[in-house]
Amino acid sequence: MKQPKIDLSVIVPAYNEAERLPRTLARLHQFLAGHSFAYEIIVVLDGPTDGTGEIARKISAGMPNLRIIERLVNRGKGYTVKQGMLAAGGQVRLFTDADNSTDIAHFGRMKPLFDDGCDLVIASRNPKDVAGARQRVPQSRYKRWIGLAGNLFVQLVAVPGIWDTQCGFKAFRAEAAEQIFSQTRIEGWGFDIEVLALARSLDNKIGIIPADWINDNRSHFRFFDYVRVLADTIRVRRNFLARKYKV
Repeated sequence: MKQPKIDLSVIVPAYNEAERLPRTLARLHQFLAGHSFAYEIIVVLDGPTDGTGEIARKISAGMPNLRIIERLVNRGKGYTVKQGMLAAGGQVRLFTDADNSTDIAHFGRMKPLFDDGCDLVIASRNPKDVAGARQRVPQSRYKRWIGLAGNLFVQLVAVPGIWDTQCGFKAFRAEAAEQIFSQTRIEGWGFDIEVLALARSLDNKIGIIPADWINDNRSHFRFFDYVRVLADTIRVRRNFLARKYKV
């Protein structure tokens, strides 16, 4: 039997998100159910240890458009998003964080850019990328400074011209998603950099929308993760030099 067309897939990577996931899924369903396009929500469980899986399964019983990809081993956000992107069936595939720091309503700003021919559209919290971008509830000052310094390094080494590579709200046409994520090698936080570098090398048209971003202090991202992102950036550069990507 021919499967029904899915216009939008929303991928939610989830590690230990028992506290935040129910509210985020309710918000996603509320927004998406109010539109005419066909959609699916995919929660990809990254080896949680706090009952996130049980909670997700209970929610799925009352949310028919929700499906769960369960993995018992923790592999990292990059691997988890990749798994969801390649399993999705949507013509557009969006990944968003389980804390809903960038509300799903931002997708309304992405659609016109896809209609204008973009292959992927990302949200940015930095007004240097696009007017109106902001952190309505900002990160702590030291995180903002570290993030800025890290971004300058990222631009120098891998992704010039984009001031916020790490905002967890990015959408891809199906063809671009499959071309990019079938090649990604970074399993941790630095995967966004690899994704954008691959998109550039594949001559994908990248659109940027302003994020009205709300920080959640319960984030799993810690100080040493900044160091890991910088190391991942160097790995991406080396992978390109070694011609490990098909571009």
